[in-house]
Amino acid sequence: MVAGPEFADLGVSASQASAALAAFRLSCPSVTRRADASGLTQNADWTESCNAAKDWRDSDASAFFARYFGTVQVGAGTAFVTGYYEPEIAASRTKRAGYDVPIYRRPADLIDVDLGQFSDELKGKKIRGRVEGTNFVRYYDRATIERGALEGRGLEIAWAADAAEFFFLQIQGSGRLRLPDGGIMRIGYDAQNGRDYVGIGKLLADRGELKSGQTSMQGILDYLRADPVRGAAVMNENPSWVFFREITGPGPLGALGVPVTGRSSVAADPKYVPLGAPVFLSLDRAEPNGLWIAQDTGGAIRGANRFDSFWGSGNEARAIAGGMSGRGSALLLLPRASIARLIRR
Repeated sequence: MVAGPEFADLGVSASQASAALAAFRLSCPSVTRRADASGLTQNADWTESCNAAKDWRDSDASAFFARYFGTVQVGAGTAFVTGYYEPEIAASRTKRAGYDVPIYRRPADLIDVDLGQFSDELKGKKIRGRVEGTNFVRYYDRATIERGALEGRGLEIAWAADAAEFFFLQIQGSGRLRLPDGGIMRIGYDAQNGRDYVGIGKLLADRGELKSGQTSMQGILDYLRADPVRGAAVMNENPSWVFFREITGPGPLGALGVPVTGRSSVAADPKYVPLGAPVFLSLDRAEPNGLWIAQDTGGAIRGANRFDSFWGSGNEARAIAGGMSGRGSALLLLPRASIARLIRR
């Protein structure tokens, strides 16, 4: 880790800084009490900036970040950024003709285990599974769930009309369900089955079944729908399954438990990036360049400079997020107290 330039030298626009300050303000109640898995910050480090953010004018947001934050480069600083959005798909609260794809809540037998309770060498490591007899085993994978492993348990919160659309909603982690009566039901991430995420776009490209220009979300959707049987088999090669809950307040919610903001929130790996921290991106794609706030996580977001940018909802957000693949550099903005302590090490 090395110190980076001052915030004032980054060229962040006033509008970007203002939007980032609004998002940062939402994170403060969580970051001041949440343990930082990256080890880069302590709860008290955020107190000064969070107190100041409460009454700081959005129109002078650049001065806020310049005063309370310094920048650091983690590792080589080489960033890879994808995109996600809040999708809207057709669904029903009850099973009916044309709506037969179950959307499940978290099952009671899905158990999280903190391995650090059993060994100091495993501190910070967790696993997820279920009890079978006297053994703790892996939870059902996607194929097993698709074959009916959870049927008859009353876990359905809704039923989707299109399996491929729901597959991508699971990847996004939240979404809107457009109900037959025209109403909207919002759902958010509740849990995941503990299985590793497998990106089927790369899988299909490696096999030569999709060309490089076809690996966008829309290209993969076209492939899955062209042959539903083949499409179902391909989707099952991603063993990860996401469980949802209905959201009745603001949303979608990120990993900090606060709403994520389109064009201001990114998902990051909390092992390397403190959730709540500002992130500056400079990429070969113009759209994601600038200042973001790390407020979410994702199954495919792993590594020090791996980010997933959130674009909101609607057709424009879908188009940008579905084709987002940016490479360049990243800087973390950390409270000055954190940087001072890190430099003394």
